Amino acid sequence: MPRTAVFEQHAERYDAWFERYPAVYASELAAVRALWPPVREALEVGVGTGRFAVPLGIRYGVEPSSAMRRLAAARGVQVMDGVAEALPFPDRRFEAVLMVTTLCFVDDPRQALREAERVLRPGGFLVIGFMDRDSPPGRRYLERHRESPFYREARFFSALEVAVLMQEAGFGELVWRQTLFSDPDTMTRPEPVREGYGSGAFVVVRGQRPPGSRIFAGR
Repeated sequence: MPRTAVFEQHAERYDAWFERYPAVYASELAAVRALWPPVREALEVGVGTGRFAVPLGIRYGVEPSSAMRRLAAARGVQVMDGVAEALPFPDRRFEAVLMVTTLCFVDDPRQALREAERVLRPGGFLVIGFMDRDSPPGRRYLERHRESPFYREARFFSALEVAVLMQEAGFGELVWRQTLFSDPDTMTRPEPVREGYGSGAFVVVRGQRPPGSRIFAGR
């Protein structure tokens, strides 16, 4: 079952975080933007309140929380009720799929990435943004936020674990970016976006569905 109860109760509080921590938000958005491809037909899975979809020009979203859907719709996102493991779209619908701090909340990460692969066209891109559990700043950040109502039940991943999941789902040509190298609670300006992973708390990875590939064999 999707972990939506806390988001139903505290959607406004979740959305207010982006205003409270503008430097962190700007850093994360810049890291995602660095790997976001120039596409027209794209989907954000776990679109939340639309804080990433809107500036990236992503028109479609999937979100299991009705309270979050309302906020995303108010920002102009065409958002549908659904979960990452069963996307309500036909095969090969999109050129790119985005997930930002979504993987840590899904019940079945492998199935979620299979679904992303299914709805992507051959040659399409999957972009995932997440808090790197194994980076030093990531460990400090997650330790301090483990009592957050939003992250209490989340399962955080390392960059290597995300790489394995993406490769198992058929994605290749992995490219990495990272940011948030200092304490996000004390940041006053956006931090740089650098290549690779291992030093930044927030990591973005882009993988590509091979051109001419078939839909994932597990379906």
